Amino acid sequence: MTTIEKLTGIFQTVFDNPDIVLRPEMTANDIDGWDSISHENLILALESGFAVSFTPKEQLSLRSVGDLLKCLEAKLPSAAQ
Repeated sequence: MTTIEKLTGIFQTVFDNPDIVLRPEMTANDIDGWDSISHENLILALESGFAVSFTPKEQLSLRSVGDLLKCLEAKLPSAAQ
């Protein structure tokens, strides 16, 4: 499973929407229910699902799916990508 596939699955679970298909340019405005509270739930789910941790600074810098994907891929071993 690729990083984007796993990321998509987590988004679908957090936002309870199996129809979500992620694209790097997507932002919170593109996904129903993505607000500040669900963003924190998303971060927790990503940290658990990918076994990574995000610093507060990283969390604030995540403005799009592409930003999130780049940050995750930087934290993952290359074999997981």
